[in-house]
Amino acid sequence: MKKFDLTVKTAKSIDDAVSTITRNTSEIGFSVLHIHDVGETLNAKGFSRPPLKIVEICNARYASEVLDKDITLALMLPCPISVYEKDGSTWISALLPTMMADLYPDAGLEMVAGKVESAIREIVAKSV
Repeated sequence: MKKFDLTVKTAKSIDDAVSTITRNTSEIGFSVLHIHDVGETLNAKGFSRPPLKIVEICNARYASEVLDKDITLALMLPCPISVYEKDGSTWISALLPTMMADLYPDAGLEMVAGKVESAIREIVAKSV
């Protein structure tokens, strides 16, 4: 079974990892659309949760190309990178876009998914 995520441990704090991801994202021509503080939201609603932030990233050209192939792929956009605490450590986890090509085999996503995945792998590697 193909792995759908890239997950790595980092010595950085949650906030430092998110800041580094944000910087690295813009350096390669992608944008951060939003940062969700899921941990804070759940804690505010009475659900105890260790820190968890989701950084939504996007490249307009690639997103447009993907949506032109199949509009239902909007369900998988923008690309999420999660930063969370687990067992006292900080982790960075990204969904791998080539998984989209596997879920939509008739859409012809292999090239664009591969390019986006390369970018995400670079962002994560530089953010550890």
